[in-house]
Amino acid sequence: MMPWVQRARAFFGTMAGQIFLILTIGMSVAAIIALLVAEQARHHDFERVRRQRVVASAVDIAARLRRDPARVEAMMAAHNIVGAYPAPEGVALGEPDTDLGAALRDRFGPQSQPEAGQVPMGLCFPPSDRKDRAAGLIDAPRPDCWVVRFTDIRGQRRAMALTFPRIAKPASTIFNPLYLLVIIVASAGLAILVARIVSQPLRRLERAAEAFSLSLDPEEIPATGPEEVRAALSTFNLMQRRARAGFAERTQLLAAISHDLQTPLTRMRLRLELVENVELRERLLADHQAMQTLVREGLDLASSTESREEWSVVDVDSLLASMAEDAQDLGAPVRFSGGCGGSVRVKPNALTRCIANLVDNAVKYGGSAEISCARAGGRLLVHVRDHGPGIAADQIDQMFEPFTRGQSGQPGGRYGTGIGLTIARALAMSFEASVRLRNAEDGGVIATIDMKE
Repeated sequence: MMPWVQRARAFFGTMAGQIFLILTIGMSVAAIIALLVAEQARHHDFERVRRQRVVASAVDIAARLRRDPARVEAMMAAHNIVGAYPAPEGVALGEPDTDLGAALRDRFGPQSQPEAGQVPMGLCFPPSDRKDRAAGLIDAPRPDCWVVRFTDIRGQRRAMALTFPRIAKPASTIFNPLYLLVIIVASAGLAILVARIVSQPLRRLERAAEAFSLSLDPEEIPATGPEEVRAALSTFNLMQRRARAGFAERTQLLAAISHDLQTPLTRMRLRLELVENVELRERLLADHQAMQTLVREGLDLASSTESREEWSVVDVDSLLASMAEDAQDLGAPVRFSGGCGGSVRVKPNALTRCIANLVDNAVKYGGSAEISCARAGGRLLVHVRDHGPGIAADQIDQMFEPFTRGQSGQPGGRYGTGIGLTIARALAMSFEASVRLRNAEDGGVIATIDMKE
């Protein structure tokens, strides 16, 4: 499928695209219907003007006949009155004009019994009358001819033929391609403007929902716009606050449990120290240490989703170099291999903890860690690489699940609680970033933090 077809299908699949399509078609059809109504009204006005001319001429001739019938009849017979002639005998009005007849009845009275209708021009002028006698009229259209009959006030039936220069009604322009193009373009322009205005609050809500899915501490949406939009945005902000309150309550509960467990765990360690069997004592102390680690990291996992830290801009190169130096001072094999000269707006402590968890994971399972960053397509990528055995391709996605541990490169096999990557992912989500894993081509695993610049 061609790219532009795919883009068009994607656009018309959106709310803005559907609003645009409906408004464009609706307004275009409405404009064409309005023009058709106007065209019909113009046709009626045209016919009304023609009838008014016939009525005016008929009233004028009737008034002359009332004053001097003999003289006016002679003038009409001699064609001395322009546009008025004796009606030809034997002409029947097959389809009388009822509207014209009603207008004449209003002027002459109901006793006049008028009838009128348009007849072919050849019936009004004898064949000997040639229009080629007048210069410039050889190809001109022949006049319109109307026959009017009525009974005058003396009770005498009168009949006359009235002629008028033909008025050509202008051709209809409704279906002119240029007019249709103007209507469609104007409708489309207005439709796209309305679609953008209507869909803008939904786009704001969509961006807010996406931010909320990545972080439990996003900025609230300003509740502006029409009343319905303000209500929806206010409800969404309320939902965010309640969700944050729920996670805060969970964190406080876990913190309280962790705090309360410290005392019995400390007493347990003191008692374990008194065990005389050295081998048994070492095993029990190892289990005790694992229990303490599990409690501590469980609390870290809960608190990682509830970060109320303020946002700020961080120089990534300086942060990575500082973390590598601190790790080296503690004897950890961590190296800063390359910077990118970028800065990002994040939650600094959450980013630091996220990188530290990935570095600890790389050292624990790969023996060493290399930290670097890169920039691509408006995104900033922080890479943490190890040189361990790697991860099976079908298990990479499972590594982010709690209590899932990889195969250690060190003697002794698997160890740890298996929630380090889970915590790293939760911390990344708190500043709207993501974490992913992939196997390096020459061995080892590369963990990448993907952030927006």
